[in-house]
Amino acid sequence: MIRGFFRLVGLLLLAGAFVFLVYDGARSIADQAVRLTPLGEFWNDIHQGSQQALRTMVEGVAPWLWNDAIRVVLNQPAWAVMGVLGLALLLLFRPRKPLIGYARS
Repeated sequence: MIRGFFRLVGLLLLAGAFVFLVYDGARSIADQAVRLTPLGEFWNDIHQGSQQALRTMVEGVAPWLWNDAIRVVLNQPAWAVMGVLGLALLLLFRPRKPLIGYARS
């Protein structure tokens, strides 16, 4: 049950990555320049307060973590981050290969 849920989340993340890839591609063609949507900008467009809340929480625990890890991820293109997370979830929670020749005990 849990495996199926995480596979569904991974598939939805891959679908979202594809949507962002098409969106960024169409914007790049229209502007005649490469235009990528950073994940942090997309998150701000959806709900700006939650990103600020996460920042204050992380800086309270480990201030170096915000600058060294989280901000780097938030500056990456949304389609790349969502695609990597989606693929990771699909690979981690894939079904087990059936054993041939003997039964499981």
